[in-house]
Amino acid sequence: MLELNDVNVVFNEGTKLEKTALDHVSVHIKEGEFVTILGSNGAGKSTFFNVVTGSVPVTSGTITLDGKDITNEKVHVRSKHIGRLFQNPAQGTAAGLTVEENLALTGHAGTSLFSIAVKKKDVELFKEKLKDLHMGLEERLKTPIGLLSGGQRQAVALIMAVLDPPKLLLLDEHTAALDPKSAKTILEITDQLVRREKMTALMITHNMTDALKYGDRLLIFNDGKIIKDFSREEKEKLKPADLLAFYEV
Repeated sequence: MLELNDVNVVFNEGTKLEKTALDHVSVHIKEGEFVTILGSNGAGKSTFFNVVTGSVPVTSGTITLDGKDITNEKVHVRSKHIGRLFQNPAQGTAAGLTVEENLALTGHAGTSLFSIAVKKKDVELFKEKLKDLHMGLEERLKTPIGLLSGGQRQAVALIMAVLDPPKLLLLDEHTAALDPKSAKTILEITDQLVRREKMTALMITHNMTDALKYGDRLLIFNDGKIIKDFSREEKEKLKPADLLAFYEV
């Protein structure tokens, strides 16, 4: 599904500030896999996501998605197939629009914010999807999304991501800015949606417990490399304390 072959990313190459952000990274993600990703700050996790989306070019190596080489594809081309949620809910939604207007934007990239038409049949679909969240958001379709809590807003962003499911969903510490209760709720919703829609998803987290609890597989980054790749069976035998050693490599 997604394959990186010997990918290197070097910033400021040939200068005193040269830094290798990804070092000969090779990995294959199967269709339908839900993979969690751990690593300390600067380990290469975000750069990994950035090369997949195209916002950072590779120095060398190749990236393929569904068998197609996307190494040199522009960000806007890849965005048709790759979705990404960030830790700040504001990055995935438009604060000045209502909940239903944000949902209506899904699948209409490039649509003017001043020409959004919300159809009656779409409203019923939105209500149905939001009702599944058990957060009462189906009754707040006319509410400006900027008035929602961070957890509620991130929940809407998740629904936006699965209304028109991308081939690949990248979850970039999407609960890091939330309080513990909201973070737990969003993670449970994420797991349910990814499973139900049979999506291929990668999730960066700093929480070792969550990394072990969720997903079919766990990748650990350190110093620009993938230093460990745990299967579901291997994950089930681990405890958070077992992972600490990989932060000291």
